[in-house]
Amino acid sequence: MTQHYFSESPGGELRPREVEVELAGAPRTVVTAGGVFSPDQLDRGTAILLRALPEADDLGPAGGAPLLDVGCGWGAIALDAALAQPEREIWAIDVNERSRELTRMNAERLGLAHVRVASPDEVPDGLEFGEIRSNPPIRVGKDALHAILRQWLPRLQAGGVAHLVVAKHLGADSLQRWIAAEFADLVVDRPSRDKGFHIIRASRAER
Repeated sequence: MTQHYFSESPGGELRPREVEVELAGAPRTVVTAGGVFSPDQLDRGTAILLRALPEADDLGPAGGAPLLDVGCGWGAIALDAALAQPEREIWAIDVNERSRELTRMNAERLGLAHVRVASPDEVPDGLEFGEIRSNPPIRVGKDALHAILRQWLPRLQAGGVAHLVVAKHLGADSLQRWIAAEFADLVVDRPSRDKGFHIIRASRAER
């Protein structure tokens, strides 16, 4: 059976290898492996997302609340956030156990003890997030993608914001419309686009 990066248990032996990527404005050496998303480099969509994100100071109180990386892969988004915000609690989740293992390894290599790596069902009930950042797994299919977003977008606290990067040719327009229709309590817009990738922003009003 073909293995995908969104498989829970990718086949084959884990063979970590080092790659150099830019995270939080500086070159970092991380480990990746086959069976996870973009194992050879920082993929273009994630790089565009990281460049487009606002500074934590611009988010108000939500900037100090826990941050969630949905579908963490080898950890790029979570590691970037943790490097830039050493006092903030960062959660990195993925159904792929190899992704979680690599993210743990990378957090340890970079000295990021405040990164919490978990499977989705290990996140405590009731935990809310000031930010959600994700390069969501579009290729799991529309129904599965919608289920993921229904699970996590309601976890945004008052004043919280989610940033998702989606390629236009993979349905950025339709996904933005669906989020706006599905979550009436969120303000949904598209603050930036670059090289065929769009940033979808979903914000919850402050109380």
